[in-house]
Amino acid sequence: MSLKDYGGIFDIDNKDSQIASLQAKMAQEGFWQDLSSANVIVQKIKSLKTISEPWHKQDQRIKEIDEFFHISAGEGDDFLAHLNSDLDKLTEELKRLEFFTLMSGEFDKNDAILNINAGAGGTESCDWASMLLRMYTRWAQARGYEVTITDILAGEEAGTKNVTLIIKGDYAFGYLRSEVGVHRLVRISPFDSNKRRHTSFASVDVIPEVPEDVPIDIKPDEIKLDLFRAGGKGGQHVNTTDSAVRITHIPTGIVVQCQNERSQHQNKEVAMHILKSRLYESRRREQEEKLSREYDKKQRIEWGSQIRSYVLHPYNMVKDHRSDHETGDSTGVLDGKIDDFIEAFLRMSKNNI
Repeated sequence: MSLKDYGGIFDIDNKDSQIASLQAKMAQEGFWQDLSSANVIVQKIKSLKTISEPWHKQDQRIKEIDEFFHISAGEGDDFLAHLNSDLDKLTEELKRLEFFTLMSGEFDKNDAILNINAGAGGTESCDWASMLLRMYTRWAQARGYEVTITDILAGEEAGTKNVTLIIKGDYAFGYLRSEVGVHRLVRISPFDSNKRRHTSFASVDVIPEVPEDVPIDIKPDEIKLDLFRAGGKGGQHVNTTDSAVRITHIPTGIVVQCQNERSQHQNKEVAMHILKSRLYESRRREQEEKLSREYDKKQRIEWGSQIRSYVLHPYNMVKDHRSDHETGDSTGVLDGKIDDFIEAFLRMSKNNI
């Protein structure tokens, strides 16, 4: 594939045109008077430049390599080997840039709010939800992302009934939107004295953390605020004051909780921000019929609705039922090595547009 071909994939000419148009708006008198609108344009320019600027940099590099090649006659094999090495590095960089074109959605670059809910199966499913929490935490930490658990409800005997966490890092939502759906685990149960095989389910939902300037109006009379004491395993991990916050959005029935922060005010602030993100995503899904259909598919956390299966017995295999990508390294996947699954889904989604 030539550099010109990559330019077409990245739609560079169109991106450059959009940047020029937006920069012209920035140069107009009174641009910063409407700070909210101005910030939207600034963020749009930054988003476009994340692809255009690296591409132009690589374009310059290929021109320099081409010039060196034409003057390399008589320089010997070592010089040609050096040029070939530069070309290999350039190709790898272009492939990396190509991958980022798969994450060109409005909020793909944003932080992500991830929620895991145990399905039918009692303790088995609660333990499975905890395993997924560990998997996504390991994946995020390996990428240098920041992970914060804002709310967690422990299972009655073991594991986690549900948990909400915020994952902060560039393109966190762009990557993790591929994980939305029901995840199925097949294994010999560690909780079954007869060592029988069990199937467990847990659902994963991911929404983008929306910027503060996104227009979502939440009226005071539309929310119900409840204060309660944060849960935990006991002892020093349980707050002695009612600092945990539960907010119910009455018109939609959406409920969010936060018990991670030390003060009631901080928990309310985080919960309101999560509520705002959930409301924005809910309205976006309603407006986009295709996304809405995909979202509905994951609502029943049971057999036949899974997007991915993790089989630990009688063999080891993890298979995504949408992209058909699979691996026998189930241990590695559960330790956070899910990049191949994410890329396979994003490429499949791009091809289906």
